[in-house]
Amino acid sequence: MKRYQACAVAGRQANDSNEHTDTGMIFDWLKLSLPRHGIHLLLTTLAWWAVTPLAAAAVSYPLEVRPPEHQRMTDPHTGAELLFLTTAPEKDANLYFHEHSWLGDESVILFNSARPNGGLMGYVTATGELIRFHTRQGPLRHATAAAKGNAVFAVRGRSILEIRLELHLADTPWLHRSRVMATERVLGTLTEGTISTALNPSSDGKQLAFGVSGFLEQSRGPAIYRVNIRSGKFTEVCRLPQPPGYGGHVQWSRTNPHLISFAGRGPNGDVAGPMPRETRAEDYLGRGQRLWVVDIRRGVPRNVYLAAEGELVTHESWWVDDQILFCGGSSPMPAPAVLSHVKALNIYSGEVRIVGAGSWWPDASPAEVARLNWWHAAGSADGCWVAADNWHGDIMLFEGKTTRPRLLTAGHRTYGQGEHPHVGWDRKGEKVVFASHLLGNLNVCVATIPQAWQDEVAAVDQGLRPRRK
Repeated sequence: MKRYQACAVAGRQANDSNEHTDTGMIFDWLKLSLPRHGIHLLLTTLAWWAVTPLAAAAVSYPLEVRPPEHQRMTDPHTGAELLFLTTAPEKDANLYFHEHSWLGDESVILFNSARPNGGLMGYVTATGELIRFHTRQGPLRHATAAAKGNAVFAVRGRSILEIRLELHLADTPWLHRSRVMATERVLGTLTEGTISTALNPSSDGKQLAFGVSGFLEQSRGPAIYRVNIRSGKFTEVCRLPQPPGYGGHVQWSRTNPHLISFAGRGPNGDVAGPMPRETRAEDYLGRGQRLWVVDIRRGVPRNVYLAAEGELVTHESWWVDDQILFCGGSSPMPAPAVLSHVKALNIYSGEVRIVGAGSWWPDASPAEVARLNWWHAAGSADGCWVAADNWHGDIMLFEGKTTRPRLLTAGHRTYGQGEHPHVGWDRKGEKVVFASHLLGNLNVCVATIPQAWQDEVAAVDQGLRPRRK
């Protein structure tokens, strides 16, 4: 049996205990036992401790480990290597495309399962075994892997949990299961409201952001919160009016620990209404736009992209250099077929460039156009690639420097049916994960970028000051 430490088990029971001690008894003991000149400082420290909420003590327990069920194949259209992490008849899907599916060392890939006794699960990359995250207090939801380190963060009720894993890998997993220990720590619990978005970690690994709605005061709109991972302190970042509320998609910049984006909500959903030229960029009600960024030091949301009337703007995600990727465009004339490019927005200058061009022509059917337009897009952490999916379940790669397209894999969805791929990235820019119907049922699939493509992109030598990978 090999021992693989995904992350050091936290032994913080003493520091993280949430048990309360009678402070009056402590004060009396100090008066009797300590010199008078040292009492004042210690009493002040203990008084602060008595009124400051501390994170709950860590508890450890084994996770259920299930045998491998993965399947490998080669994409018949492109030759790309495909690994189906799951093949069960129930629906299994990857985490949302702008969340971290891979743990920091890529030892586990997280996903959600609708199978009996499913919920939040993980694929052990070394053995192919599946692990199930479950606690006695209930199931976990809204999960993400940590930006740094190997923790998993998830929501249980109104509580936010940190779960660290210790893997003991079996040499023969098809005969004897590996052992996986989880160490759980409750960061904190909201007193009211419901956590209504996935958790998302800051780039420095110190905080989590999330949306909260469903407050006792029904007229109160949703809010964006952050929680300090070390202390468990909750802080309201900003509060939004109700109506219109917001569209979720709360996520931190991948490179700036001060910036959080979220989706606004306009009268026509993701299609912009009349352009509000007289409004300010910080006028949330007046603008009715999709793309908003809030600096946690100010707490004031700002509209970073002003879409024209009739323009589609949807499914944003952060990329390198504080760029935001999103899908959208304006069709030349009113039609059911939608033009949707992959675009990159410089949030500081407001400049936008097309990374992956969509296509539109007057007599095209919606199904025809949907094969050449894009719905979700995410960029690799090294800036070399942008991956996008369409309504037919095709995964296209665009080179980050040249924007040249390369079809990675195709046919993972039937137009008009089933789950979208929601394509997301690993930590190294080598693989993408997405939901696939290619085997008939919904499974989690990982596609590997051919090494020849990686070498070609790394060798691009252009410009006066080229940046190499």
